[in-house]
Amino acid sequence: MSFFKKLKDKFTKQEETVEESQALEHKDESNESNETEESAEAETVEDSSEDNAEAVTAVEESESDEEPSIQSVEETQPELLPEEKKESIADKFKKGLSKTRNNFSSKVNDLVAKYRKVDEDFFEELEEILIGADVGVNTVMELIEELEMEVKRRNIKDTSEMREVISEKLVEIYQGDENEGVQELNVNNDGLSVVLFVGVNGVGKTTTIGKMAHRLKQEGKTVMLAAGDTFRAGAIEQLEVWGERVGVDVIKHSAGSDPAAVVYDAVQAAKARGVDVLLCDTAGRLQNKVNLMNELSKVKKVISREVPDAPHDVMLVLDATTGQNAMSQAKTFSETTDVTGIVLTKLDGTAKGGIVLAIRNELNIPVKYVGLGEKMTDLQTFDPDAFVYGLFADMLEETEEA
Repeated sequence: MSFFKKLKDKFTKQEETVEESQALEHKDESNESNETEESAEAETVEDSSEDNAEAVTAVEESESDEEPSIQSVEETQPELLPEEKKESIADKFKKGLSKTRNNFSSKVNDLVAKYRKVDEDFFEELEEILIGADVGVNTVMELIEELEMEVKRRNIKDTSEMREVISEKLVEIYQGDENEGVQELNVNNDGLSVVLFVGVNGVGKTTTIGKMAHRLKQEGKTVMLAAGDTFRAGAIEQLEVWGERVGVDVIKHSAGSDPAAVVYDAVQAAKARGVDVLLCDTAGRLQNKVNLMNELSKVKKVISREVPDAPHDVMLVLDATTGQNAMSQAKTFSETTDVTGIVLTKLDGTAKGGIVLAIRNELNIPVKYVGLGEKMTDLQTFDPDAFVYGLFADMLEETEEA
């Protein structure tokens, strides 16, 4: 089975599952509404039993009508608003990667149309396209080498066959030899889990924490937030707003307080209240790199002293729209902090989504979550297959039509 066919089958099944789930939920809601209406009618009849004659007459008259109560339930049953409807992973990645797809896929299509055979000139132009998509020079060199070997192995002559080979190699480059697949937060199922969020100001760190809190609550976990960014103006208030929106407690001190003290109090409060997951915000002043990293080290020591094996995850938040600058930030933080995963925000706002591959391949840090929109539900677990599906969605549809 071809790689495109595997992707298409995988995500077509997911879309069908989502549609079936929506249909069942809609049916359950309708049944519950009908049961409530019938119960209300029964109570009305019972309450009017003091006058049996009038009650019988009322029941007979109501039976002669066209069952208005059931009809009204069906007619007034509210449909889910577009933003409330469930979307499959494939749909979310397809929409979120539209800018990157329009930029990258169109150039690959033009390249395939320009060359009839796979030769050195073809690979040189492909190299330029990949670098332009922020895949990263080192990753591009490795990818081109892999593609050249694959072309020889399969004896590929026609450039039209290269689309599928490129997509297949992109997934392999991301997964590497480990092939770990989809990765999420490391959660301690036997007690409190502590997750530290780090990153420079302006990357969407506080917003990511709020969306993550919502995601965890949807999974049935109790969540608490620690307002550890005590230096940036408005950071504490912003986290409080997210706490109110999501419905979780926020532990805070006054602006300018010691971040480690805030996190210490948050850990104690989380323990006392039996919270499942504590999400900790931190300062992000990269211009004071030494002080910043010292603060992060201090916070980590406090956490590990109070909760064994914590923090369970150190998530570095990066802005995808900054391209190679995000790569530089990732290198800086990974050199001084034990980063265990990356959240790549605003992926829907860039035409250079290849930065995902560069970060994973060159720094060997997994991208665990990506931001694919403004809605609270648009923080998605990163799936390499879904990423490539979103990147080549138009080509997949063309293949299906053919």
